[in-house]
Amino acid sequence: MPWWTWRPGTAAGAETEAGGEIAVQSTVRVGVPAQREPVRTGAPSELTSTTGSSDVIEQVSLARIGKALDLLDIRFLADGSGSLLAMWERHAVLFTLEGPDDEILVMRARPHATVPPDWADRAYRVVNEWNHTRRFCKAYVGDPTERGQLPIYAELQVPLAAGTHDTLLVELLDCGAAVATSFVDWLHDEGALL
Repeated sequence: MPWWTWRPGTAAGAETEAGGEIAVQSTVRVGVPAQREPVRTGAPSELTSTTGSSDVIEQVSLARIGKALDLLDIRFLADGSGSLLAMWERHAVLFTLEGPDDEILVMRARPHATVPPDWADRAYRVVNEWNHTRRFCKAYVGDPTERGQLPIYAELQVPLAAGTHDTLLVELLDCGAAVATSFVDWLHDEGALL
């Protein structure tokens, strides 16, 4: 029998039997594990421990995001339109939920500095370099501001329709904030754009 996984009709004497088991040459039985259903609750958790450890999988909400940011000692403001905004010395990060059912966690970083319009080609080259060499936070050049300047963004989107437990939510937010800081530092240093 080949080393790759078994497919119906490929091995002599192997057939699928009722009950989710596969009989291979009628001597070995491999059981197929049942799908496990995660534990869910309807109400947001309180993120009670300092490590954010909760084994209960819950739907992500802005209240849970806010509590997770508190655990990370990230100060933020609620902008009134359903988003949380954290500001650092050289950039800001918007934490929000998007999608038809608010199931996509979005972390969008924007440096305070902008790029003059005559540097547009350079801005696109620098953004493309970041995107080709980094895995997280995809960067892009935004539409011109009222003063004609070009803002630069980096964004991380995580679909969480299935929900998540507190520890993972804290890790995702921590990762997004850390990569946003790295992105802005890179734009000022190696990227030489800002």
